[in-house]
Amino acid sequence: MNPGGEPERDESGLPPVDIEVPDDARELDRDVQAYRRELRALRRIARRGRWHGSLSKDGVVLPLLACCLILALITGTLLTVFTATSNQSLGLPGTPSSPTTQTAAHLVPLRALPDSRIGVGGQSSMPVSALRNAVLVLVPPGCDSCAGTLNWLAGVAAGSSAKVFLIYTAGTSAEVHRLDSQVRGSVLLAEDIGSALSTAEVKAGIPAGELTAILIAPDRLATWATHLSIRDNPTALIQALSGASA
Repeated sequence: MNPGGEPERDESGLPPVDIEVPDDARELDRDVQAYRRELRALRRIARRGRWHGSLSKDGVVLPLLACCLILALITGTLLTVFTATSNQSLGLPGTPSSPTTQTAAHLVPLRALPDSRIGVGGQSSMPVSALRNAVLVLVPPGCDSCAGTLNWLAGVAAGSSAKVFLIYTAGTSAEVHRLDSQVRGSVLLAEDIGSALSTAEVKAGIPAGELTAILIAPDRLATWATHLSIRDNPTALIQALSGASA
């Protein structure tokens, strides 16, 4: 310091600094607190910078997007499954419950068996009236889609221990032999000698061109069965085959 009170340059060449040293150190508390606040602010800024940098990298963003996509797919699948299940349980229109609806074959009792004969396996003919516990299936011409119904009818007859005869005429012989190879149950091919059964069918008022059957019970009670379908309830046919116990 010079006598005039002005600071002078020291020998190091540094500019003069006016420093006031307080007598009481407590007067520096405000400066210390301000310094610490600045340090905390700098640390917060540094942390935000690290988080922003890590999230902006592809290595973290892509897995997050993939997880969101997987969750969306799982949610959509569960909703679809739950909706389909609820529709089936409620029986809403268009659900799979509608195709299982059962129908009923049309049954017409016969007062007596037709006076006709059938030839089985090339052997001598036998009268239809001698048959017991049997099913005579009359196959019409052009019955190419009858295999499913024949299989169903053969299953019903097997449950009642009844023999199944596939009846053919001279005009349907080739067709019936072809259908016989498609039937899984045990059936017998029999020729309608003289087309007497076909004539009896017409006399009974059975619609032409329809697959029909004559159900013969053990007590010789007979029943015409028409409008046969794989959706039929077989209970009525089983009762007709049981005869007097129905």
